[in-house]
Amino acid sequence: MTLVTIPTFTLEPTNLKRWTVQDYHRMSELGLLNVDERTELIAGQITLMAAKGTPHVTSLYLLADALRGVTHPERDRLGTSALIRTQDPIQLDDFSEPEPDLAIAQGTVLDYAEQHPRPEQIYLVVEVADSTLKYDCEIKDKLYAQSGIADYWVVDLKNRQLHIFRNPTATGYTNHLILTEPNQASPLAFPDLAIALTSILPPV
Repeated sequence: MTLVTIPTFTLEPTNLKRWTVQDYHRMSELGLLNVDERTELIAGQITLMAAKGTPHVTSLYLLADALRGVTHPERDRLGTSALIRTQDPIQLDDFSEPEPDLAIAQGTVLDYAEQHPRPEQIYLVVEVADSTLKYDCEIKDKLYAQSGIADYWVVDLKNRQLHIFRNPTATGYTNHLILTEPNQASPLAFPDLAIALTSILPPV
């Protein structure tokens, strides 16, 4: 068997085509995207998403349960005014449709029967980082800030920390807070909903 070495090189950004969300959806409909690979559209580029390890999945379930009130007497801590979406697309603009690990959006599931939530409909975006901390805190933070997402969290599994980004501007967030255990945090839109960092991290 002959092995073929494919040369690698970097193209200038001006030489790359930017795909639109409409292009991206059309490619999926035509079967041009590998159904076995999870992708998302970031700034006009189709990117592969990192595999989800067990700690990542565990943390995401814990966070969603904490927000929904599974371990609390009340049925749903957010009430009927908000919808928790996990690993589902949100459309930031014509060129970006990421799939954050969790997002809290306005309304109900039927409000998004024909389109994914837009920034003005989103209360909170959360990414759970195992191997993607640098990407989530240095690339995606700018993407979400430029789109006007007011509240962006990154759960750092390896360091057992929570990064909270707020006050979005055209160049990024101006407020970046890092919480450690045993501190707790509340979504900006739901200040009475306190979540302990320890409760959304896998056991040590």
